Formats: sequence, C-alpha cells, structure tokens
Amino acid sequence: MKKDIHPNYKKVMCTCTTCGAQFETGSVLDEIRVDTCSNCHPFYTGQQSFASAAGRVEQFNKRYNLKK
Repeated sequence: MKKDIHPNYKKVMCTCTTCGAQFETGSVLDEIRVDTCSNCHPFYTGQQSFASAAGRVEQFNKRYNLKK
C-alpha cells in the first residue's frame, strides 16, 4: 500500500441544528452539523404517529358509499 495517501481520521464533535445536542464521532471533516439527531427525531422519541389502516379504509368506503 502507498504511504500518506489516506485522509487524517480524527474525533470530531457532531452538532444537531434542531435541538443543539452534541456528541463525539469519528470523521475526516473538522466538524459535522446534522439536521435531526436521535434526541429529537420523532421515531426515536416516540412522538411519531401512525395512521390506522382500518380507519382509512372505512373513510374511503364511507366517502364513496361502498358496502362490504
């Protein structure tokens, strides 16, 4: 392998622009900014809402007067 061709891998601080949380990670960049992290993403915080499939089907049937 050739010497001195690989980038300098180092520990950097990653900052979330939404909630301001910071955590350490490894990268070749000097700093990393992310839009959403695991502290504020709805899937990880439990605030994500799931649409009920049964309710959506009933709405469709009601809207178009369809009978089962």
